[in-house]
Amino acid sequence: MSLIATSRQLSNEMDRLSVGSHAAYTNNPLNYARIPHEKYLKTWGKGTKEVLLLGMNPGPFGMAQNGVPFGDTAMVRDWLGISGKVTKPSSEHPRRPILGFDCARSEVSGSRLWGWAAKRFIQPQHFFDRFFVVNYCPLVFMDPAGRNLTPDKLPKEKQQALYAPCTVALISTIKKLKPDWVIGIGKFAEKRAKEALNQPELLEELSLKKIPQVGTILHPSPASPLANRGWAQAAESQLKALAIKI
Repeated sequence: MSLIATSRQLSNEMDRLSVGSHAAYTNNPLNYARIPHEKYLKTWGKGTKEVLLLGMNPGPFGMAQNGVPFGDTAMVRDWLGISGKVTKPSSEHPRRPILGFDCARSEVSGSRLWGWAAKRFIQPQHFFDRFFVVNYCPLVFMDPAGRNLTPDKLPKEKQQALYAPCTVALISTIKKLKPDWVIGIGKFAEKRAKEALNQPELLEELSLKKIPQVGTILHPSPASPLANRGWAQAAESQLKALAIKI
């Protein structure tokens, strides 16, 4: 299955999902930001990859706006070369409007991750020859005040309903890209990758013959004191400790 087909299947599953009152707002950028999202997949998701970098879920000023994981607007437009029409979701928080590529707020996690890639690899093609970036969960959850809710803050039964299709999509992505490594950007993503790759029946169903190794790097969130003291250096050290050449 192609990355685009996997994305559309996951989007349909997400549109049928309900988390009830546990999130005041739930947005699906695979739907309303489909054009730039699929352009990202088509442009940079070609061939096989050595490393699949796995994030948690979209940030309010990143993928929530333009459909690209860790999608800081300037980095997505100017370095990745991705643009495209973004429509409005069925409902949006008045404090977190979906502005697409008109969003002027920087996504700090995205500016750190893609900024590191730009500095280290210079040209995006050099990065994507070996790496690709996806999020485990494509949905944006917000509380009534507009604060971001991460998937692990949902009730257990809602987590299970969310994680099942996300896991299938992750394994389908791994099957397509055939990475040697799945690197969780943060502990949540690492845990989800390990659990996904420890399901023999699902792996057999999707005919995944090669099981990648799983590791983790520090999440570039500004909420992390360690990331604020030098995320790029910390992430590179962790990759090198896994014998992944930079």
